Amino acid sequence: MKAAHYITIASAVTLIALLYWGGNTIPPLKKHDHDHQPSAGGMAQGPNTMKPASFDSLLSASNKLLPKTAADTVKTIENELAAIRDSSRMASVFVRLSEIYERNNKLPVAAYYSAKAGKLEKSGKKLTFAGQIFLQLMQDEHSPSVQLWEAGEAVSCLEQSLKIDPSDEDTKLALATAYIEGSGEPMRGVAILREITAAKPDDIPANMLLGRMSIQSGQFDKAVKRFETVLKQQADNSEATYFLAQAYEGLGNKSKTIELLERCKLLVNKPEFSKEIDRKINSLK
Repeated sequence: MKAAHYITIASAVTLIALLYWGGNTIPPLKKHDHDHQPSAGGMAQGPNTMKPASFDSLLSASNKLLPKTAADTVKTIENELAAIRDSSRMASVFVRLSEIYERNNKLPVAAYYSAKAGKLEKSGKKLTFAGQIFLQLMQDEHSPSVQLWEAGEAVSCLEQSLKIDPSDEDTKLALATAYIEGSGEPMRGVAILREITAAKPDDIPANMLLGRMSIQSGQFDKAVKRFETVLKQQADNSEATYFLAQAYEGLGNKSKTIELLERCKLLVNKPEFSKEIDRKINSLK
């Protein structure tokens, strides 16, 4: 599933980049072959056979860790919720539950209740926000079954958001990532990205995402094209410059890699980043 010839290029060096571009709404990708159909040695095909965690199990585990005051408040709100017969009144109650779990750092449960409120309110903005929270949680999660549950929740939120506003590109990009990373249906994510670039070949977010995917699948020539498309429009895009350097390293072009890393160092202009880049450059010489 993880081709040996690109793991060393896409691991530690990528972590350096994430220190400086970690605010992206689209989380970092895993190592799959996505830009075109998988080649030999690429990712595993077919749906994930692992069962996702259940919300009830996550809720039970979270409730055991709540302080007594918070746990008592949750019980009061749950009783209030059980007495409501008009679903239109439930959204604000779910928001209150979400806030309690968020304050106590039980983020998967908080995101779940926030998504419930967004679905009842038919708010595309709230659903996209909840979906992006699930995506970030998915990337940071250590339990595979919980990660799979979070991926499913992300897909659910983002799909419903797109039904409300089919033109929202941020939601499309987030949904593509959810499909690629956790649904077991990565080509559905690729199809979304291809749809975006078919309509807008120079689309920067879609090309950035496809470029990173190409790097992590070892398709460095495709990655070069993606990042060069971005840099034609944004010559000072430090993230695109960095990953273009990574793509050229994958192609074995050390001089071009060093040139781009030096340029990226000037664009970022942070001492810690410069030190890491200098170490990388020295390792290439």
